[in-house]
Amino acid sequence: MTLLVAGGRVLRPDYTVERADVRVDDDGRIDAVGDLSNQAADRRLDATDGLVMPGLVNAHGHAAMTLLRGYADDKPLDAWLQEDIWPVEGVLDPADVAAGARLAAVEMIRSGTTTFADMYFHVGAVADAVAEAGLRARLGHGVVTVGKEAEAARADFETSLEVAREYDGAADGRITTAVMPHAPHTVGTELFETFVPRAREVGIPLHFHFNETPTYVEEIAAEADARPGAYADDLGLLADDTWVAHGVHVSDEEIDLLADRDTAVVHCPASNMKLASGMAPVQRLRDAGVTVALGTDGAASNNDLDMFDELRDAAMLGKLAADDASAVPAEAAVEMATQGGADALGLPVGRVAVGAPADLAVVDLSGAHLIPEHDLVSHLAYAARGSDVRHTVCDGQVLMRDRELLTLDAAAVKREAEKRAREAVERAG
Repeated sequence: MTLLVAGGRVLRPDYTVERADVRVDDDGRIDAVGDLSNQAADRRLDATDGLVMPGLVNAHGHAAMTLLRGYADDKPLDAWLQEDIWPVEGVLDPADVAAGARLAAVEMIRSGTTTFADMYFHVGAVADAVAEAGLRARLGHGVVTVGKEAEAARADFETSLEVAREYDGAADGRITTAVMPHAPHTVGTELFETFVPRAREVGIPLHFHFNETPTYVEEIAAEADARPGAYADDLGLLADDTWVAHGVHVSDEEIDLLADRDTAVVHCPASNMKLASGMAPVQRLRDAGVTVALGTDGAASNNDLDMFDELRDAAMLGKLAADDASAVPAEAAVEMATQGGADALGLPVGRVAVGAPADLAVVDLSGAHLIPEHDLVSHLAYAARGSDVRHTVCDGQVLMRDRELLTLDAAAVKREAEKRAREAVERAG
């Protein structure tokens, strides 16, 4: 059935804004953008006093960590993971992960995110949540082999390959996959040497954490006598179908290497600030030609999944990192949250354009904090909130209409997540 999003303005791919309607065909793709007020349609969404923009792309996260939101805060990354997070994650079962992923889906739909990338375990449970919610996702099993016996370590990497093959194309094609080793310092070299070529042979993309903290860099240097960039490149990890998370502590040589390999970087400013990991050199990365996307990371280290918060943080922190108020301007921040994320994930979304999948968010512009309308792109970067999203559409399906979720029972999702989070913490002791 055709869908017409009518009466508003549209954020075009060049970040200009014009008065226009958007028509979506039966296949869930945009087939017209312009004055379509006299066009017939099976379904209509009212965009009056609104801005139709691409659905936001959260290019790095761990959706089920919503269950650990507020559980452990105000600690450095290594201690936070080892003392608090990993012990609870160790007792999570597929039903727990499904509950956490559904809670994440509710939050993302309500704040205009239509696509996300997720590194976790029990990926089948995450895939079920994605299918039910109607979202788009690139999913992968996170591989951690440090501290494991050789057989268990190999099995973990095998699982990542199997998961990538099994779920690619699920949810009517809205799910794509990747192999996701956690990081070069948490996975053995010999396993990279064995499994990366296997992933490359069948065209499976790769995603991993990269240079998140000084400790990360130091551990690789001690073990491999090289910077993480050179080490990863020697193992074949860096390529145009790889995207890495964080990229906080990158040298000039590593920035050039990422640009040469066309490897995208996902900036996670809120998580990096909260864990005191540092400030990624976003403007330097962009100036070098590196594709930069945005991600929330997990809700345990953020502590929300509102991408409007994230793109505001990216613009603000980018200026501090560069010591330049003109760095990471509003348009760049919005681009990273839309087209940049789509390009990093290798997906044809992030644009309101004819032929693109109809992944859309309609932002209500009537709030006092969005007036006057001097520059709507500036408002998206510095003033808009996830709660300003009126409608959310993914693949032509309306997921939220006038703030009402249509694919998930939000109240039931919240009850189940609350229950399972408390039970998981009790089991973990």
